[in-house]
Amino acid sequence: MSPAEPTQHEFQTSGPRLVYFEWGAAGEQPVLLIHATGFHARCWDQVVRALGPGYHVYAVDMRGHGRSERMPPYVWDTFARDVSELVEHLALENAIGVGHSMGGHCLVQVAASHPAAFSRLVLVDPVIFEPDAYEHDRYRGFAGPEDHPVAKRKNDWVDWQEMYERFKDRGSFAVWNDAVLRDYCRYGVLPKPGGGFELACPPLVEASVYLGNTSTDVYDVIPDVKIPVLVLRAPGRDPSDHDKMDFSKSPTWPKVAEQFAHGRDVLLPDCTHFIPMQDPELVARYIQGRAD
Repeated sequence: MSPAEPTQHEFQTSGPRLVYFEWGAAGEQPVLLIHATGFHARCWDQVVRALGPGYHVYAVDMRGHGRSERMPPYVWDTFARDVSELVEHLALENAIGVGHSMGGHCLVQVAASHPAAFSRLVLVDPVIFEPDAYEHDRYRGFAGPEDHPVAKRKNDWVDWQEMYERFKDRGSFAVWNDAVLRDYCRYGVLPKPGGGFELACPPLVEASVYLGNTSTDVYDVIPDVKIPVLVLRAPGRDPSDHDKMDFSKSPTWPKVAEQFAHGRDVLLPDCTHFIPMQDPELVARYIQGRAD
């Protein structure tokens, strides 16, 4: 099977129906890819392409994202429960677990509860805050998800090409790999009744995920993760910068890697938080274990 042509599957969890995609075949090195908030499984296409042959890859659309079922609640331990059931369904063993942003946070929880499923983890800016953030509401001031700025994102598109043209020269999108941006747009919208397209992750769902991100304290389970863990980070915000809506900067606590029994931290000074979108070949090399 060509890395560019995944097979689409559906899996019914105890909650939502999940859609996931598969490249490669049994007997090859298994890899599980988990995307960030507001994204989808096909954002990994260019990483899979860069990996090349020899890898049996799975990428999942998280609940409320992509082609998976929209079913609240959208809190981070719920995502982990969904993925845990998928891991059991796939009978994963000694896989390389790769998670970006919320996906990395989720992956820590899954690896802690399923120690035989993974041989090592690659956490790509996993949005694990400093420990005291979980004792306070990091996003206080919002009455609810509908009050969050993300909930007001444009959600009416003629087609995915309109989305691409709108984003290609804007903000951090301007430094993305062009093929990744096209994948993000092409698979990031769904047909609307009556014509046109809407975001595959509705703005209200995305906002709900952000407001639920301090509800799950991964520091409770990090001691249970005994395998090697690589944390890739972009530069963080300047302490004097109080703009919480700048998603291009790393929100990950710089000392996260130190909390794991076998953790290693890598700062990528030329990257934004959207590391897999900006440089999929670099992420592939870290998955292969040959980046440095």
